[in-house]
Amino acid sequence: MFIRAYLRASTEDQDATRAKNQLQAFAKERGLKIAGFYIENVSGASLQRPELFRLLSDSEPEDVLLLEQVDRLSRLTTGEWERLKAEIKAKGVRIVALDLPTSWAMLTANADDFTGRMFGAVNDMLLDMLAAIARKDYEDRRRRQAQGIENAKAKGLYKGRPENGEKNAAISALLREGKTWSQIQAMVPVSKATLAKLSKANRDAALKTP
Repeated sequence: MFIRAYLRASTEDQDATRAKNQLQAFAKERGLKIAGFYIENVSGASLQRPELFRLLSDSEPEDVLLLEQVDRLSRLTTGEWERLKAEIKAKGVRIVALDLPTSWAMLTANADDFTGRMFGAVNDMLLDMLAAIARKDYEDRRRRQAQGIENAKAKGLYKGRPENGEKNAAISALLREGKTWSQIQAMVPVSKATLAKLSKANRDAALKTP
């Protein structure tokens, strides 16, 4: 049995590795070791997650997919969650989440068949419930955000998402030093869209310099 940890954050500006130490401590307390970490910055509402599917591809039956919270795995619609569950079941991977104590029993490989099936059934039911709650929370936040933007627009106050000036200045300096986009992304969580915008701003500034 190998334990593979999945770490996800929704945007490039968030730290997907935030819970890494917590997962390591959880495994160590049980005398276990994490075989690998699979980390990506992508919305939990999307199934386009290369690292998650790389984890599943690397896994064998009885391996464990370890998470900080169930919502790191899914904020998916019901249909997409069913598709993902089918992929996980087809691989025979067991899901263990720190916020789902009933799943911790999945770390015990020597349970008898009846006990294993009972824990598995309870765990599946609770996973479905938490995945549904995570999706509802995602939809509620999106709705409140949209309402807030509409209200701000109506009052003439909406200026879009504020930029991180200090971070952008640091990235611009790296671009001027000749660092490649891949090198910068290895040092700083930043999207290609932001890199393209800052690259263009640097070029425009250079052209204006006498």
